[in-house]
Amino acid sequence: MTRYTPTSEADVCEIVREASARRTQLAIQGSGTKRAFGRPAQFDSILSSSQMTRVTLYEPAEFVISAEPGASLSEIVRLLAEHRQELAFEPLDYRPLLGCDGEPTIGAVAAMNLSGPRRIACGAARDSSLGLRFVNGRGEAIKSGGRVMKNVTGLDLVKIMVGAYATLGFLTEVTFKVVPSAPRCATLCLADLSDQTAIAALSAALGAPYDVSGAAHLPAVVGGGARTLVRVEGFPESVEYRLGELLSLLKRFGAAEVLADDTGRGLWQAIRDATVLAEPRDAAIWRISTAPSKGPDVAARIARAVEAGWFFDWGGGLIWLACPTADSAGAATIRGAIRKAGGHATLVRTPEEVRAAVDIFDLPVEAVARLQAGLKTSLDPAGIFNPGRMFPEL
Repeated sequence: MTRYTPTSEADVCEIVREASARRTQLAIQGSGTKRAFGRPAQFDSILSSSQMTRVTLYEPAEFVISAEPGASLSEIVRLLAEHRQELAFEPLDYRPLLGCDGEPTIGAVAAMNLSGPRRIACGAARDSSLGLRFVNGRGEAIKSGGRVMKNVTGLDLVKIMVGAYATLGFLTEVTFKVVPSAPRCATLCLADLSDQTAIAALSAALGAPYDVSGAAHLPAVVGGGARTLVRVEGFPESVEYRLGELLSLLKRFGAAEVLADDTGRGLWQAIRDATVLAEPRDAAIWRISTAPSKGPDVAARIARAVEAGWFFDWGGGLIWLACPTADSAGAATIRGAIRKAGGHATLVRTPEEVRAAVDIFDLPVEAVARLQAGLKTSLDPAGIFNPGRMFPEL
């Protein structure tokens, strides 16, 4: 099997034109840390971004950074930290769940729209994406967006490409806005709340004017006592004031304590990367999105049908759930519970033979499926990029 490692956008264009002419199906990879996510791709060769690792632009005063897709996420985080800046959307790291090595890349962050607990306050990776460059299935280099917030350049391909799992093109440069790092991060913890009561408390905190940047609930089913967590960030004086107001607001739900800073940071990293569900390694892991008020009912409905553990992020709108198996019957049970409440589910971790037989993503409704097929035909007419990674027919 051929492994292509281009060093420039021009190299990518040449490789893709040849692959398109020969109908060579390409698996798109960075460092390979997400190989076990999604359906097993059906490919002939690998097109890797491992040699495209440059930060092409960083202007701290303008709060913008651009990089080639193979640039290490940890290096970008380090570079931003030197200027007391960060990526607002707090990208999650799938390595603890998927059990893989390697360094996550900024290209994978964009391709998978990876976002962590701060999404409720700052939006997803897609919302911080200012522009990108990519090579389509014809081997043509395309630019969309720019390097400023107010930017009108026609069809907004940025929103289409970010989260497309590299099924529509090969990213050659991504541009994100960045934000100042918060000098202080504090976490309030309420103990031993039921799921329903915890989500009510989180909703109260999120509905108050105190700029909550994290709202999660770890039930007792994931180990230890139940903990309901509210995070606030900013200048120390502002954080102290907001903590006081939140303590007063939430006292009807029980006594809350302010966690030590290191303890709070460790918990939010565990929530971001779902490490509390990493063991046992053979458990299937689902990522479920629904209305926050429906989260406890969805989890309870699933738990009545299958053995499961779970926790809530995004104020209850994101459920991370672990269960023993993800066979067709189990997947049907989980998706049936979600359909009644509204929402969607992604199967994050399961053995490869199951990934090949069970839908990883919810199948789109007919109208959306037509749009997806139209985009695929337009941008990748020969169907060479990550074929079958998301849906068999794509």
